[in-house]
Amino acid sequence: MNATLTGLCRRCPWNWDFFQGSCYIFSKIQSTWDASVSACEDMRAQLVVINNAEEQKFLKSWDIRNDKSTWIGLSDKHNEGSWQWVDNTHLHLSFWKEGEPNNQGEEDCAELSGDGWNDNKCSEEHFWICEKPSALCPGL
Repeated sequence: MNATLTGLCRRCPWNWDFFQGSCYIFSKIQSTWDASVSACEDMRAQLVVINNAEEQKFLKSWDIRNDKSTWIGLSDKHNEGSWQWVDNTHLHLSFWKEGEPNNQGEEDCAELSGDGWNDNKCSEEHFWICEKPSALCPGL
């Protein structure tokens, strides 16, 4: 019976990718930053919060394969210059491209773009990445 239950347990929902204890889904449509936040919440997830260099590298590999800028869950919408993640944690580790963030024309939302992060207008439409904790599956 236990082997049967182990076989039924999935770390992540279908079409989600597993990495370091989290599940990720990469959008196939483009949306504004706020619409991306809502789309992730509708899936009981959040716009991705990047916690370490390994996660940045994993996400960057998807971004480079698709050659598209991708929203991440970071903004300074509520307090200019004070970057905060969607889980309300403050930015400690960052991967900004050289010269970024530059706030050129009310750029308050962060995107993964090529080899680093860029600040952009939240009203721009980009692909996005949602993240949620993986399920605990015994034996996996």
